Amino acid sequence: MPKSSPCQCQKVIDLFNDLFTASYNTQLVCAVCDGRQGELDQPVYEPANRHRAHHQIVFAHGHFASALHEISHWCVAGDARRLLEDFGYWYQPDGRSKQQQKEFEKVEIKPQALEWLFSLASRQVFVASADNLTAGTSDDLAFRLAVSSQARSFFSHGLPPQAGLWLAQLKQTYGGQVLLEHLYWPDEEVKFERPTIT
Repeated sequence: MPKSSPCQCQKVIDLFNDLFTASYNTQLVCAVCDGRQGELDQPVYEPANRHRAHHQIVFAHGHFASALHEISHWCVAGDARRLLEDFGYWYQPDGRSKQQQKEFEKVEIKPQALEWLFSLASRQVFVASADNLTAGTSDDLAFRLAVSSQARSFFSHGLPPQAGLWLAQLKQTYGGQVLLEHLYWPDEEVKFERPTIT
């Protein structure tokens, strides 16, 4: 019997699982709905093993944005990394040094660029996050510009295969529009000239 979903994200869970369980042996799981509380209510990617039949993308706090973000990481990870817990990425929590922050941001640019596209498709607000509030070492503008540049590159040159399927599913289900002109920050309009779209 399926567990009830206090997170209000059952629709996006069903959409993802219908699309990717059979083809990629991967399921989207809400940590809260799965009974993970306290410190266990955290995003994580868990590859299939003898205890788990499917790879699991676990998103935190029942938040729609967390689901889209973790799916974005899965889309860019590649086949080899999808066999590793958390895709084999190192994670240092908030309070990173400048060097640690650079490493963190490097692996966040592509996922957050995809998350922006997914958010537009599903009519959700997207907020880029350099995720280092306590250290005060993050150049938020530079990071956001890298994310917007990557989002425009995905839009113009194509997405990873799973991301393309997921984006199409979100657009069909939620009716959101993804246009190149949406992939600029408000402060880019002032500081940077937009290319002419013909």
